[in-house]
Amino acid sequence: MPELNRNIFISAAILGIFGILGATLVSLTWTATADRIARNQQEAFMRNVYKLIDRNEIDNDLFKDVITLTNPALAKTDIKVYRARKAGQPVAVIFSPVQAPGYASPINLMIGVRQDGTLGGVRVLSHMETPGLGDKIDEEKSDWILSFTGKSLSNPPPDQWKVKKDGGVFDQFTGATITPRSVVATVKKLLEYYSRNKENLFRKPSETLNEVPMH
Repeated sequence: MPELNRNIFISAAILGIFGILGATLVSLTWTATADRIARNQQEAFMRNVYKLIDRNEIDNDLFKDVITLTNPALAKTDIKVYRARKAGQPVAVIFSPVQAPGYASPINLMIGVRQDGTLGGVRVLSHMETPGLGDKIDEEKSDWILSFTGKSLSNPPPDQWKVKKDGGVFDQFTGATITPRSVVATVKKLLEYYSRNKENLFRKPSETLNEVPMH
């Protein structure tokens, strides 16, 4: 074998060996940490849930009591519905993620609705709204999103489920009305859906959850 070809062969073999070793190392690392990553994601999800429903009110495993909601009139994407119960009795449902049309991209929400139709609360999971304007929906930027807690279709009345600029009761943001308007409309639509379907939501057989929620 000419000297040049032999050197090329040796270099390729060395690179191949390092490639196999690298892939093996990545695979072993992923295997060793996968359970921990899944637990961290699950814990992060439950921290958000407990912002909406007091943990003392729940004694079931939400990850074993979940269904998927597919309803194009409600949302373009599937929504997971986690059923919270205590002693087998319905307490609340957690809809997550629920997408509201945003100014820049969809706004992902987690919405908790108590069994009687009042809101346990609403939280923004992720968004790309304009910094300093639309990002006030984020609880780290302002307390606006907290104003949903305790609201229902009768409080305020349905015709007042709007931002103040449109004749409703919810504050808008200066220079960014589209964002709060969209969130208010999405939450109202979800409450209306819940009101029509709450019995069925709690009765449906649970699914096997193959993936841990990211939020």
